[in-house]
Amino acid sequence: MHPAYSVIFFTVSSGAGLGLIAFMGLGALRIDTMSTGFLLMAFGIGFALSVGGLLSSTFHLGRPERAWRAFSQWRSSWLSREGVLAVVALIVAAIFAGLWLFLDLSSAILGILTAVLAMLTVWATGMIYAQIKAVDLWYRWLTPVCYLLFSIAGGVILFLFIHAAMTGKAGWELSSVAMVALLVAWAVKMFWWIGGDRAPRSTPESATGLGHLGKVRLLEKPHTGSNYLLDEMGFHIGRKHARKLRLISVLLGAVMPILLILLAIPAPLDVLWLGLALLAHLTGMLVERWLFFAEARHAVMAYY
Repeated sequence: MHPAYSVIFFTVSSGAGLGLIAFMGLGALRIDTMSTGFLLMAFGIGFALSVGGLLSSTFHLGRPERAWRAFSQWRSSWLSREGVLAVVALIVAAIFAGLWLFLDLSSAILGILTAVLAMLTVWATGMIYAQIKAVDLWYRWLTPVCYLLFSIAGGVILFLFIHAAMTGKAGWELSSVAMVALLVAWAVKMFWWIGGDRAPRSTPESATGLGHLGKVRLLEKPHTGSNYLLDEMGFHIGRKHARKLRLISVLLGAVMPILLILLAIPAPLDVLWLGLALLAHLTGMLVERWLFFAEARHAVMAYY
């Protein structure tokens, strides 16, 4: 599939932003340790990443001004459900943040609801791809699980960085949560890669149902030039390059952040180390998400 940069940015940015909002909703620290400045920065970054990512996704549409129509198909479309859930989650999160910031009221029920809605939005994003039967690499239950776990990991690292920036310390407890979240997310992603490599791929024989007659070959090309299907679904990346990029994504997205978090715990410049850890993780996520699209092959390409 053609990797659309707007969608790549959207999934990485909104995933991390919603993960941070969910983490705030669950009350990761005691209320009395969260200053007004901390709350403003945490919720501000969470909303900026979430809204910015959602807005960037409209650039992939042929007619962005008609994006609002997607909300009407929530009964049958995961894309529509994602949009509806995102709006509801951000509204509830805004109410939760407003009450906490301006009235010093922190509702546990509202916080849990904020976290649940944020995670449901991320799950819906993953289901957009997991329900496409024609793309065998995506059509698996682990696809939305990966989206969810990466969102949680990104949110925890963001929270850890903001906490260190505001308080001047990282702390073993939060650092351990961040490292565990990273390890779990990338371990599941590796299972996703292994399962995708072993899964049976669509072939001209299976796509046409004529495999029992023998080898199916192309008699004549369907087009003399390019078309929408070739532009959007005809992207190809060599297996050797894909493996290199997988390694790069793991090194940047998991190994480097964990090492930098370990360095940050006893160091006086822990904010610097955690900032680098956050930057490395987000960069690794951009590589991972680019591969997510580049390695996917639509069944229609068997025709071409």
